[in-house]
Amino acid sequence: MRRTTLFIVLLLCTSLHAQKFEGLALTPPMGWNSWNKIGCEVNEGVIRAAADAMVASGMQAAGYRYIVIDDCWHGQRDGDGFIQADPVHFPSGMKALVDYVHARGLLFGIYSDAGWTTCAGRPGSRGYEYQDALQYSRWGVDYLKYDWCATGDLNAREAYTTMREALRKAGRPIVFSLCEWGSNQPWLWAKEVGHLWRTTGDIAVVFDGVVDHGGWNSWGVMQILDMQEGLRVHAGPDHWNDPDMMEVGNGMTEAEDRAHFSMWCMLAAPLMAGNDLSAMSPQTIEILTNREAIAVDQDSLGIQGLKYLAEDSLEVWFKPLTGGEWAACFLNRSRLPKKVLFDWKSHRIEDSFSGRAIDFSAGQWKIRDLWAHREIGTTRKPFSAEIPSHDVRMLRLQPARK
Repeated sequence: MRRTTLFIVLLLCTSLHAQKFEGLALTPPMGWNSWNKIGCEVNEGVIRAAADAMVASGMQAAGYRYIVIDDCWHGQRDGDGFIQADPVHFPSGMKALVDYVHARGLLFGIYSDAGWTTCAGRPGSRGYEYQDALQYSRWGVDYLKYDWCATGDLNAREAYTTMREALRKAGRPIVFSLCEWGSNQPWLWAKEVGHLWRTTGDIAVVFDGVVDHGGWNSWGVMQILDMQEGLRVHAGPDHWNDPDMMEVGNGMTEAEDRAHFSMWCMLAAPLMAGNDLSAMSPQTIEILTNREAIAVDQDSLGIQGLKYLAEDSLEVWFKPLTGGEWAACFLNRSRLPKKVLFDWKSHRIEDSFSGRAIDFSAGQWKIRDLWAHREIGTTRKPFSAEIPSHDVRMLRLQPARK
């Protein structure tokens, strides 16, 4: 009898602490988020247009799935406490908008905040976690970005765990994106809570620099890249470091956009576009839909790339891939062009985290340029190139048959 009672108690304790929905993000999520370009001007027409453009531009075919509406969609809570969409900007209601996105073969994401209000002052989820999760489930939401404004002295791990429990209780599988800006080292605890977590503050439309907003800063692409140092051991299938949404197509140069996208792929980062999908240049579409670069990001091993060398504003990165292949990326952070002469045979890449190694003196690898989309020889000869300012050469290395 005592053993039976103990078993029941253990079962009840286990059921009180549900796990996140497993297997929803075995590769980094790909999609679009409204905040970077649209901000609080968001409305149902904007979201519908983004969904249509994701399909028409070829982004959906390239692997993008999520249309995520960020802050400022909120109206008020009804008499029972359930959140409603702003009736002026979303007159058809949120369920109709979700259905519109789903009808195009896409998935729908929504935004809330762990505090009393969102970052833009709309109703947050604090005290309403279970009602909000149930409402999202009723609407058919597939993805939740959960912010960290107006949280007072809340414990981050507990607050995000509460929403995880609420999502699980609501019953609809939803990708859970934690957005507390890396302030509480989520990489140390969020694997069991969500599918991805922000590692930094907000990104800016700056390749290299900091934007001072008075009480807080937003960060350039290179600053955010540097902030990923030491975090790769915490990422993998279904649990990703998130260096924030992309700024591709929002005002940087084509070279900077290409470098930005390449490095996010090397980081195995979520690829969440943040530009106006309805007004993309051919160059922006080409960057965002480069399937060879995307394949590096979406590789099923799920290993985040490592910085191997850094010298005179030139960095060399490597990323282990399936089938014994590797990605390599030469990043020029300088404002001037840089010449590269990389003698493969002089290097042995060892990655203790993944247990992968590559000894270029012991064999040859075929080299494919992922932006030129062509084979450029093997590692038998040194790699020689001039890389323009703020640009990259991104390569894929495949073992050559003997």
